This record gives sequence, structure tokens and C-alpha cells, in this order.
Amino acid sequence: MRRAVIYDLLVIGGGINGAGIARDAAGRGLATLLVERGDLAGATSSASSKLIHGGLRYLEQLEFRLVAEALAEREILLRIAAHLAWPLHFVMPHVPELRPRWMIRIGLFLYDHLARRSVLPASQVVRLDAPPYAAGLQSRLKYGFVYSDCRVDDARLVVANALDARRRGARVMVRTECMGARRDGALWRARLSNGEEISARAVVNAAGPWVKHVLNERLGQPSRDAVRLVKGSHIVLPRLYEGEHAFIVQNDDRRVVFIIPFEDRFTLVGTTDVPVNDEQAAEPTDEEMHYLCAAASRYLARAIDPSQVCWRYAGVRPLYDDGSADPSSITRDYTLRLDHAQGAPPVLSVFGGKITTYRRLAEQALKKLAPYFPQMKRPWTAAAALPGSEFASRAAAQQEIFARYHTLPEPLVRAVFRRHGSETPGVLGDGRLGEDYGGGLTERELGYFLEHEWARSADDVLWRRTKCGLHMNDAQRRRVAEVIGR
Repeated sequence: MRRAVIYDLLVIGGGINGAGIARDAAGRGLATLLVERGDLAGATSSASSKLIHGGLRYLEQLEFRLVAEALAEREILLRIAAHLAWPLHFVMPHVPELRPRWMIRIGLFLYDHLARRSVLPASQVVRLDAPPYAAGLQSRLKYGFVYSDCRVDDARLVVANALDARRRGARVMVRTECMGARRDGALWRARLSNGEEISARAVVNAAGPWVKHVLNERLGQPSRDAVRLVKGSHIVLPRLYEGEHAFIVQNDDRRVVFIIPFEDRFTLVGTTDVPVNDEQAAEPTDEEMHYLCAAASRYLARAIDPSQVCWRYAGVRPLYDDGSADPSSITRDYTLRLDHAQGAPPVLSVFGGKITTYRRLAEQALKKLAPYFPQMKRPWTAAAALPGSEFASRAAAQQEIFARYHTLPEPLVRAVFRRHGSETPGVLGDGRLGEDYGGGLTERELGYFLEHEWARSADDVLWRRTKCGLHMNDAQRRRVAEVIGR
């Protein structure tokens, strides 16, 4: 057995919250270990709607604090993750029988003013029977509203946080499970699936849908807090309309559905809210596909059906159980529970949350742990760019990369920059890329994922580090799996 190593913080779970907390803690000088039993962003954090947004629909549920916090975080993420998050216009067609125009205007006014905006424009009323927003819509829709939020590469946001955590001294371990931990005096003693035994002065349980299982079974801590597991499914289809704007539409059951340009040639439609009892139940059903197709077809000029779906995915959201009967009404806010007996080392568990507020959640988690680490440094993440976003201007940085690699195909360089930002030279090197696997993936970048970004399987590369799998045929995807298998 290896000699036990003592860390300040053991973080269990490599989704967006775990990676964000590990990054924040490492930057404050805490010796941090992050363990993830699968891949980074391997579950819920790579199965989102790919949005950084305030949550316009949460205003109807009077979640003003959550919306204000999310709106403020939206502006921060546009600065610190500028190569992964960028503005997106949302068009909301007005359907009088669903909501009166005055109600929408009030909601958008609040959305514009609950937090200070420095980047995104205010909402406005628009005509939908004229360019540019008429593209793809039914002719009966004459008026609507436009507001701004942001899209994001969710899985890469997780990886970027893990990369920064490692650069600041954290140890990040994938395919490594915490098999159990117990309190022993002032320390937690934990056993890992690779045979290591480690000690930590505090534990953060950021296991997402498995938060209760880890707390009860692996850490031996009873808890009255409950998690509601709600599955959200998405479908991806060939591009449904021209233009870079998204649509936010309401189905006849009053649920909101997004229709979003995706990966240049596709359209993303989501999401559903289906209660589930199993953390592993993240598979979209045919019923959900029909639901999303029908919801989009209520507004689009050309009806769509499940036969057009190119890809579908789902994630299980671990929402804090606030007693709501309707899954869509359960709060998306987060709850942080600190369990600590007198003189015993603490465990902090993360219930709920959303990708938009992960950075703020991490700050709040470290605030709760601060009494146990008096030497801990001050909050810092709001002003520190993530790896790949260390530039003053995204456009200027991209042009510099294009000039440096002018002999390479521009679409390929653009795709690599979108994934890696200012880190692109470290990926492309001297420009000799090796085998071209198709879909914008080359041997050079694949090697980078395996060596520097903890990728271990074809799925890690094709559907999380990139979305190249969407642009490939079966033979190309098999080739990548074969190369990684070697």
C-alpha cells in the first residue's frame, strides 16, 4: 500500500461544480485532489443545452435572486471564458393565447435590469415577417421579442477549469473512484479505486446525481436533504433555418423549448423535464423525441420528425428537492450543506445548481470552508481568464492564429481555436498534423487530448473534448477508437 498523502481538500466529482471548486481552491493555495470515477464532464455537465443564461422562465417562479446571480455570472463568463462562450440572440415569437405582450415586456425589462450589462444589448420588439428573424418560421407569426444570452461549450468549460486547477497545483485524477472515506481525528481517510489511500482535511461532495449516494454510502453521513432527479433530453437535426439566432418557444403544455444553431451545420432542440429514479437513466426516449419535434414544429415553417434526428443525448439534473410537484418548477438554485461535528473534519455537499452559476457556487463553497483554512487566500476567479482565454480580443487572437497557420485549412484552424483559444499553438505546433481522421480531427490534436486533457476513450474525444463525432461517419469514428485503443 502506498504511503498516505495529506491534502487540504478532496473533491469528489469531475463535473462543472467539482472542477470549478478544485480550480478556486487551488488558486487560494489549498492542496487539492479532484477524483472523477469516469471522464471529466462525463454525465450531466456535457448534456446541457449549451447555454450560459439568466433563466428567463425562472422569473415566473419568482426566483429573482437566482436570475440576478446568473445574469451577473453571464457577464463574467463572457470575459474569463471568451473562447468558449459567446453572445447569442434569442427570438421569442409572440403567441397571444399563451401570454399577453405586456407580461413578456415586464419580464424582459426585469431580465435587462436585474444585473448590470456591459456586453450584451437590451431586449427589443421585432417583426417576424421580415428578415432576418423570419427565417424558418411560420408566416402566421408576425411579432416577437429579441433578447441576448450566451452559448457555451459545456464539456470544454469543465476541462478548462480542470486544466487551470492542475496548473495551480491541484491533482486531477480521472477513472478513479473514491471507494470510501471515514473521519479519523482531524482528517478524512479515503480509499481510491487505484489502491491509493489519501488523507484530507475536508471533503467536497460534488458528485451530481450521485451526491446522496456518496454522502450516505461512501462517506457514511446520513442526510435529510433530498435530490430530485430530472432528465433533460436534446435532439440534434440538420440545420433547420438560416441565421445565427436561436428561438425560445413555448409548447402547449407551457414548457419552454430552445431551438439553437449548433456546430455550424446543425440545430439543437431541447429540453425535456422527465422525473427519473435512476441516476443512470440518461437515455432519451422515443416519446421525448416526438415531444421535441412536435414543440418545434408548432413554430417552424417545415415540420420535423424523429427520422431527421442525427444525434440525441440526455442528462440527469440533480435538483434540490424543494417539494414542487411539477419537475419544471423545481428550483435550479443550489444548496450547499456543510456537515461538521465538533473538532471533526467537514464535508460539504453540493445539491442542485446550473452550469451558469458554477463559478459563484465554487466561491460560496470555499466561503463555507474558510473557517477550517485560515491561511486560505481571497476570492480571485471573477477576474482570472481560463486557459485559452488569455487575450484582450477574441477576434484579434483568432486572426493572429489564422496568420500563423495560413497554410492549413481555415475551417480546421477555426475549429481548433474554438476549442483551445490562445492555447492553439500548443496544439498545432509546427503545423504538421499527421493523419486526418475527418470531422475536423487530426492525429496531432488527438495526441494532445490524450497527453494533456485526460482523454482515455473515443467518446471522450468525439463527444466531449470535441463534437467531431457529429461530423464523422461510422468508419471514421471506428478509426479514432482503434487509434486510441492502440
